Amino acid sequence: MYRKIENEYLTCEINDFGAELHSLKSKENGKEYIWQGLPEIWYGQSPILFPVIGQLNGDTYYYEGKAYNLPKHGFARKMTFTCESAEGAKASFYLDDTPETLEKYPFEFRLRADFELIGKSLVNTLSVENRSGKKMFFSIGAHPGFCCKVGDIIEFEQAETVPTERIDSTNMLIDKKFPCLENEKEIVITKEIFEPDALILSGLKSQKLRLKGENEVEFTFGNCPVLGIWAKPGAPYVCLEPWHGINDSHEVKSDISEKREIRSLEKGETFSFAWKAEIIK
Repeated sequence: MYRKIENEYLTCEINDFGAELHSLKSKENGKEYIWQGLPEIWYGQSPILFPVIGQLNGDTYYYEGKAYNLPKHGFARKMTFTCESAEGAKASFYLDDTPETLEKYPFEFRLRADFELIGKSLVNTLSVENRSGKKMFFSIGAHPGFCCKVGDIIEFEQAETVPTERIDSTNMLIDKKFPCLENEKEIVITKEIFEPDALILSGLKSQKLRLKGENEVEFTFGNCPVLGIWAKPGAPYVCLEPWHGINDSHEVKSDISEKREIRSLEKGETFSFAWKAEIIK
């Protein structure tokens, strides 16, 4: 079921399935800013990544000596959330652990997705609460796809000198960095740029960027440790992905606590982060 919220400037729709952002439209110009999920190109629109980001090595991780299996980007994006409220300019959703999730991920949790329209901006806040009686390990990220065209520009707020990491044909992170930004602000979206998969950037000084073309959106990703940028090559969208976590490399870790960029919460603690998309034109 789709839930609609709106304010003076924008309308927004969110799907109960995955608490996935489905639409963000301007009332002033009638434009749709969110990729509409054509299955022949990419069926997704804005999946929530939890409790892992990207692919696990062998789809497997280890916790306290036991092997567990999780699919790429975890299970939250393929589960129906409970809509707590959807009224006016705000909507709130949550997902709790189930017997099925506990078989794959032995932690009790509540995952929340809150959406709010403020002026010409959408703010999406993702939160995870540890409801287990033990320390919980997790990754969490966002994956919104914005409409754009080949030739559009991603412009960071500051000049950056940042290499990029890539994923190889086995879906593992390559232990090598490639040139990307050399004291530059701009990345041009070309037909070829995503052929080796996503650009995976870490160590950014910027906390926001602008997607500039026929549409213009200012995207604030904050102080996330990793930013993924991805699309199917030549497709009319780009995903801007703040990650608190990262894809596995070929190195096998003996416990999830050793996973790169893994987060942890003690019993009763909550972690949250937000991204914001402001419609400029």
